[in-house]
Amino acid sequence: MPNLMNRTALVTGASGGIGRAISLRLHAAGAHVILSGRNVDALNALAAELNAMPESPGTTIAVADLGNKESIDAMLAEHGKAIDILINNAGMTNDTLLMRMKDEQWQEVMDVDLTSVMRLSRGVLRTMIKQRFGRIISITSVVGSTGNAGQSSYAAAKAGIVGFTKSVAAEVAERNITVNCVAPGFIATKMTDVLPDAVKQNILTSIPMGRMGNPDDVASGVAFLASEEASYITGHTLHINGGMARHA
Repeated sequence: MPNLMNRTALVTGASGGIGRAISLRLHAAGAHVILSGRNVDALNALAAELNAMPESPGTTIAVADLGNKESIDAMLAEHGKAIDILINNAGMTNDTLLMRMKDEQWQEVMDVDLTSVMRLSRGVLRTMIKQRFGRIISITSVVGSTGNAGQSSYAAAKAGIVGFTKSVAAEVAERNITVNCVAPGFIATKMTDVLPDAVKQNILTSIPMGRMGNPDDVASGVAFLASEEASYITGHTLHINGGMARHA
């Protein structure tokens, strides 16, 4: 397991399936985890679970609305100088065909899924540059490479994260800061649990491994990229998709 002792990690969207798994994995590796999200009860429950573990490095809760600049600024003002590892995991969808999409629906996805990644990354870089260490890892998606009908806004935001990551990686590489993406395929979460069986079966036929991934699969990739073992990897997108989109 990677050793993240004496590191502090901010995980956005920490109360969701993938965010929860990432928080658990980083905490188990020794990191103090700042749990960020909007569901206070879920964050408190996760913090209690982490803090109850033997030799817990502790947790902090940071309630924030990532679609709101003032909320992000307030979180950064309170916690930004402590962050060694930033995990941009929070995201949302407003799925609809482009011809039916309203400007507000498009903008909401861009604000949460893409602009928040820029604001948070920018907000932690000064400290990372000063200490000559940092890890920025953003969760994108297989649809950022393949596209998906009805998800033009989500796919565009996720593809934007990849280009953003490559650019920032080049800007800060000399300061021992790595900037990478993890691109999950279909992961078994509450969102996929509610899909009709016929839809699930159609998804499975597109995955060479014949099964959906689980949040721990994603968390393992994130923990690796956060570790010293990945210190020479930057500007990269790690695809975790069971063989989908093999040429992405």
